[in-house]
Amino acid sequence: MLTLPSLVCAQQSNNGGGVSNVLNGQINLQSDVAKLNIDSTNVAGNVVDSAVAGGNSVQIFTMNNTNVLNNQYVGSSADIVAIQNANVTNTGGTVTLESQAICNGADISTDPNYTNVVNNQDCNATDPYAELNAKVTNTNNDVSLASTAVGNTFSEDTNAPNSNITNHQTNNSTEEAVVNATVLNVNGNLAATASAIGNNAQIIHY
Repeated sequence: MLTLPSLVCAQQSNNGGGVSNVLNGQINLQSDVAKLNIDSTNVAGNVVDSAVAGGNSVQIFTMNNTNVLNNQYVGSSADIVAIQNANVTNTGGTVTLESQAICNGADISTDPNYTNVVNNQDCNATDPYAELNAKVTNTNNDVSLASTAVGNTFSEDTNAPNSNITNHQTNNSTEEAVVNATVLNVNGNLAATASAIGNNAQIIHY
């Protein structure tokens, strides 16, 4: 999952092991564009290149009893665009190339007695757009190519015996993921993926 710096407000008290109250509010009204042009030749090891663009992103990890309120909003004037143009030749190891554009992303992990999470994500961006243009020649190991465009993504995992999760995701944007690739002379495996997702949520309680 996309991980970018964010501002998080947390308050903790020492009653029964501590309580973390996390309030995260993020608003993005402008475009976010990432472009990577790479020309790689004769690398003995691995080649790993990523172009990542995100509107709002937060990662929250606590070991306390936790209450989280997460609000993320991206306005209609924003474009979330990630483009990578790669020419990779004569690589001794693996080649991993990725373009990723995500409007709103939240990842919450807690290990307490109770957890309460309210997640609100609203993506009105023009288009989370991810494009990967790749020419890969003469690779001695595996080649992995991926382009991913997502409106809202939310993940939460906890081992708390008491947990309440409320998740609201609204997507008014158009997601587009494109991979254009020419791959020649690969001694390992080839994996190529283009994924366009409006809303995505993963909740794991164990």
